[in-house]
Amino acid sequence: MTASSTRRTTAAHSRLAAVGAIAVAGALMLTGCGDQTKDTGSSDTAASAPLADKLPQAIRDKGVIKVGSDIAYAPVEFKDNSGKVVGIDPDLAAAMGKQLGVDFQFENGTFDTLITGLRSKRYDIAMSAMTDTKDRQEGIDSDTGKKVGEGVDFVDYFTAGVSIYTKKGDDQGIKTWSDLCGKKIVLQRGTVSEDLAKAESKKCPAGKKIAIEPFDNDQQAQTRLRAGGADAGSSDFPVAAYAVKTSGGGKDFQIVGEQVEAAPYGIAVAKNQTQLRDALKAALDAVVKSGEYEKIMKKWGVTDGSVQEATINGGK
Repeated sequence: MTASSTRRTTAAHSRLAAVGAIAVAGALMLTGCGDQTKDTGSSDTAASAPLADKLPQAIRDKGVIKVGSDIAYAPVEFKDNSGKVVGIDPDLAAAMGKQLGVDFQFENGTFDTLITGLRSKRYDIAMSAMTDTKDRQEGIDSDTGKKVGEGVDFVDYFTAGVSIYTKKGDDQGIKTWSDLCGKKIVLQRGTVSEDLAKAESKKCPAGKKIAIEPFDNDQQAQTRLRAGGADAGSSDFPVAAYAVKTSGGGKDFQIVGEQVEAAPYGIAVAKNQTQLRDALKAALDAVVKSGEYEKIMKKWGVTDGSVQEATINGGK
């Protein structure tokens, strides 16, 4: 989730209605770091899966793809009331696992450490509503512009913009990012929302900079706003819309203004793992072609973010 240099606004029509189906997924739950949850949806063996031979042999032998993920970002990935990991990403991973003959094992971590975990080989991939950007592809720190790593490749599978939300009935006059000057915003650390807030604050008049309070996960930011500790919050549209629908039975928050920075979510893969990257793309394309992809998007009420095919490094 790193902002691009050119802001792009999405179409003016609201997607809130499309997200109504998300509410049935259940309430948000806090999760602790270090949890490991094995997705059992992909029970096919490598021998019977149609795309198993596309995977690197080492992963075929293990039968598992370890996934780094911030499992506190409903409806993309979160824990339901029973403690099961659910959401858009786990459902897609299960469908891909059937194509590849492996299980996708989700391991919980804070968002801003996922690429580091990928570099250290703690994870095979990172799948966590991660926006595909040129900076991430090239290993550039978006704050300093300096190279901090070798970068990653992305297999893009969804499109989402960024939204601002406030307490319901109290929008503080906020409609656009420029309206945040002189106000306080809460958000998740290391995301597009944080990058946008920092960039916008630089444009604000002296003495009216944006007060930015980042948190390890989006739920902590929501809690802060709910308690009156900020004027607004920001997150990816599907997440903001889910919070609006579910928090306090729909009485806590409201989305203000339009989405900005529409960009692809991508599965992050190490640069030297081209065979794994290409296998994931093939599996996603197969899931799209079979119709299973669209069923998953409809289940979570996010069909407006659907793609027609997987793309490698489509972020700008």
